[in-house]
Amino acid sequence: MTGWIVVVPVKPAARGKSRLDVPGVVRTELVRAIALDTIAAAHACALVEQVVVVSDDGDLVLAALDIPGLRFVPETEPRGLNAAVSSGFAGFEGRPRAALLGDLPALRADDLEAALTAAGAVDRGVVADAEGAGSTLVTASAGLEWASAFGEGSFARHVSLGCTPLAVPDASTLRRDVDTAAQLRAAAELGLGPRTRQVIGSAFDV
Repeated sequence: MTGWIVVVPVKPAARGKSRLDVPGVVRTELVRAIALDTIAAAHACALVEQVVVVSDDGDLVLAALDIPGLRFVPETEPRGLNAAVSSGFAGFEGRPRAALLGDLPALRADDLEAALTAAGAVDRGVVADAEGAGSTLVTASAGLEWASAFGEGSFARHVSLGCTPLAVPDASTLRRDVDTAAQLRAAAELGLGPRTRQVIGSAFDV
């Protein structure tokens, strides 16, 4: 099968994750590190042919230059997460596509590979977050019009769009997104990516 095109939309760190407050840690640096670890894990996935990062965070783009082969699409004005994802897929309509949220600091490439393998058997797929209400990954097979409905309570909306819930284990790192310090601690129990570990240091025991 043709490799997957994975779009990772990333808000500028200054605007992202306002609830992620870890004492002694600069939030913008943490948010950027989480996104970079997510992007690196996607790039390392054997089924992924191209990772497209949609963002207007110039510091993130510079920091990501050590991850080879990324494609960057500037988001010149904030139009919302779903519009950002759609812009990243321009030119890839005939390929299998996946939108991956950029807040998965514990993501492992093999967990993403397992989900994309399952997604290859359905027209549209979705992975629920750890709480079951949100979505961390949405997929569409080659040739289908892209559709996504990220935002609060997105899992049910994605199912209503025709996405098949993918059988991803509860303990999968793909389900552990992070909006709060408590969720970051839960992700740390799965093993954080190197950039996130470096930023949080000894802020809490990981």
